[in-house]
This record gives sequence, structure tokens and C-alpha cells, in this order.
Amino acid sequence: MLKKYIIILFCCLLLPFSKAYSEEVSDSSNKRMALYKKMETISLVPWYYFAAMDQYEGNVRAVRNDIPKQTSTIAIYIKPEIWSGIANPNENDTNPVTISLFGGIGLDGNDDGVADREDDEDILYTIMEKLQLHDSSKSQIKIALWNYYHRAKAVELIMEYANIYQHYGTVDVKGSAFPVPLHSIYTYRSTWGAARGFGGRRSHEGTDIFAGYGVPVRSTCYGIVETKGWNKYGGWRIGIRDLYNNYHYYAHLGGFAKDITVKQIVEPGDVIGFVGSTGYGPPGTAGKFPPHLHFGMYKDNGYTEWSFDPYPHLKLWEQTERKKE
Repeated sequence: MLKKYIIILFCCLLLPFSKAYSEEVSDSSNKRMALYKKMETISLVPWYYFAAMDQYEGNVRAVRNDIPKQTSTIAIYIKPEIWSGIANPNENDTNPVTISLFGGIGLDGNDDGVADREDDEDILYTIMEKLQLHDSSKSQIKIALWNYYHRAKAVELIMEYANIYQHYGTVDVKGSAFPVPLHSIYTYRSTWGAARGFGGRRSHEGTDIFAGYGVPVRSTCYGIVETKGWNKYGGWRIGIRDLYNNYHYYAHLGGFAKDITVKQIVEPGDVIGFVGSTGYGPPGTAGKFPPHLHFGMYKDNGYTEWSFDPYPHLKLWEQTERKKE
């Protein structure tokens, strides 16, 4: 009984901090939306493209050591020498005139006479002009993004983020779910990095959740379906990209949910397939191992993508969902 009261007291003490954090996140989202909407008014390009590019850059900055960590509302990063001009003796120049003379791209976006690469409005306005975002057609936006990033994956991710933001009409899109229903019978443990032999020596890039044939497999996040089909290792598999630089990979499925398609937006808890034992061979191969879901997670740093241990996320999602119940 004493333990119960201690837990209740602890939760009550945490409540004000939780509320403060929620209000801080909401305030940040409102500031971001106001900035994106302003750029939409100026350029006539929908706000969600600015939001998607900003989100992509924030995700990259979070996992890179060669780029300063984000300190302002907008995450888009422009190198000092690009902003001020390579030949400019003052890489921290904020004078729009001298920046232009030295071939820099920095612009004054809020008419205060200063082109400050730490100013959110100046950054967004400069990016708008640099990418020449004055055309709302998807094809032209893709071309502009390619000319800036020179990486097809970057363009793909930004366009996916834009689709999600457009669908929900906000940048505040968060939520999670455990990959299989909590009322189902399942077991799992951390096996990321363990040795695997099929197809040559390699390491296990996920966590196996053992469950019976036909147990529903659910989306763990708000995201967009990037891949669907057969893989000789993973069998029937689906890959979903969320807004926070995570690629959620579901493998060895016994089948897909009806009407699930590539580019489809999904939400936490949406059924995307069913537990099976497919894989380790050509299309249709099944039964080489007990039925289970292989769940993996990957991140992108602007150059390449790598796997990381999903086990801590799985435990968190499981605990969070149980608390809600």
C-alpha cells in the first residue's frame, strides 16, 4: 500500500514538469508554423515544403558532429563562408551589401537591415531565394531541392515529410505504438548485432519479436510507407519512414494488410501486415524458422543510412501503451 502511495505522489510531482514541457513543445511548434506561413505568403509555395526541409536539416544536425547543434527555432544550417562569401575576410558579415559583393547568399529577410545567419527569418528567406522557391509545382520543388542537396535520398525524405505535414496540417505530429497488440502472446529480447549466417557472415540489424502466425503487425509511428515487397533476407517486408529520421523495418511477414501501398500515410497502431516466417530465399520461401517479426530501425545522416538497436524504443513503446490501457 505504501508503495502505491509513493508512486501516486511521484506522478503528482512530475505533472507540473510534464505540463511545462508540453507547453514548451507547443510554443516551439507555433513559432515554426508562423515562420513557415510567412514564407508561404511571400513565395506562394505551401508552408509544408519549408517545414519538411527544416525537419530534414534538424534530423541531420542531430546525428552529425561536423555541424553545430541547433540553437534556434529553425534548423536549416548554412556554412559561414557560403553565407558571407568565400572571399569575404569577415565570415560573420551581416551587411547585405558586402555579403553580395563577395558572392555570399545571405539576405535580410525581415527588413531590419541585417543579414544574420542566426536569425530564423533571414535563414528561411535566404533559402527561399537560393532555391528559387517561387513555384508551387512538385516537379519544380524537386528540381530545386536536387540542385541544392545533390542527393536523391534528401529530396525523397523532404517530399515525404511534406506529404505528412500537408496531410495533418500541422508540424506537431507525434505518437507511437508497439508493433504487435499487447493482448497477443509474444516474446522478445535484444538481439541487435548478433551473428547471422544466411547469405554470408553479417550482423543482425534488429530485434525479433516471436509471435504466432497471423498476429497483426502494426505501424509503430506516424509515417509514410517507403518500401513494400520481397527481400531475400526479410521475406515479405514493409519499410516506414517517420518524421524524426527513423526508418522502421518490418520483415518476415506472412502477408500485408489489405490496400496497404507505397507512399501511403500510416498512424501508430494501423495494421500493416501479419506475423509469418517468410524469407531466406526466392519469393514465397517460408518456414525456415519459427514465426516472428523482425523489427529494425535505421537513421540517415545526409550521406548514408545505418541501423541502430531498436530494443530501447520497443520497451518504451510497450510501457507507454500499457500505461494508456
